[in-house]
Amino acid sequence: MSDHTYGISEIVGTSAVSIEDAVNCAVARANKTLRHLDWFEVVNVRGHLQDGQVGHYQVTLKIGFRIDD
Repeated sequence: MSDHTYGISEIVGTSAVSIEDAVNCAVARANKTLRHLDWFEVVNVRGHLQDGQVGHYQVTLKIGFRIDD
């Protein structure tokens, strides 16, 4: 097994539906521009309120990817 080097990017996903949907949207978007995605970590969950109700969920992720040789 060869050694690998990894990079970490911090991104924020949003969704009006759920926290899980915000995570999935963020990962799907990162997958369009980053290669070799390996893992993610949720580091913050917050939201936007509208008229006393949740309008949007906002999830901050650290997403790890393997750097090409």
